[in-house]
Amino acid sequence: MQRLFFIVLAITLLSSCRPEVHTPKPRGYARVDLPQHAYQTFNEPGFPYSFEYPAYARIVKDTVFFGKKPENPYWINIVFPSLGGQIYLSYKRITAGQTLGKLIEDSHEMSFTVHSKRADYINETPLILDSNVYVLMFDVGGNAASAQQFLATDSVKHFIRGALYFDVTPNADSLRPVNEFLKKDVQHMLETLKWRD
Repeated sequence: MQRLFFIVLAITLLSSCRPEVHTPKPRGYARVDLPQHAYQTFNEPGFPYSFEYPAYARIVKDTVFFGKKPENPYWINIVFPSLGGQIYLSYKRITAGQTLGKLIEDSHEMSFTVHSKRADYINETPLILDSNVYVLMFDVGGNAASAQQFLATDSVKHFIRGALYFDVTPNADSLRPVNEFLKKDVQHMLETLKWRD
């Protein structure tokens, strides 16, 4: 009987000594504290446009475009220091040599050709926001470099192209809250866009 007791005890002890199995935790992302939506006006003298932009952003004049000087002095960046991103705005005047069709084609090429390799989808949404503000929004899904792009024009003189980029490796899941938050700001900016002659 004593022998049976020691055999059962030995079997119990040996079977309970399994190594611990650790289950990996799912990957998480740092929480981003988003500010309240509030706006200020960009209305600089000499610029051919004005609009409202977020109070938690700052405007920086674009001085370098792929190592070269920008085409004109009206190219700006809307920088979001607390969110690690910026909207690059390029302005072009519609002329006989730089037609509206050519500018739209170039914008499509930049949105589709450049981002289609990493994008899951690219949706276009046309909007008429005012009698002379026509907008085309590009919603880019997946791990593309820029999830939000747009163009705005009066179809006669003025043309703006914008793209939102972040200072991190693109990851659609981790950037989703910030992209959704800034989508409202981009829409507000375009709704308040005014042209000057």
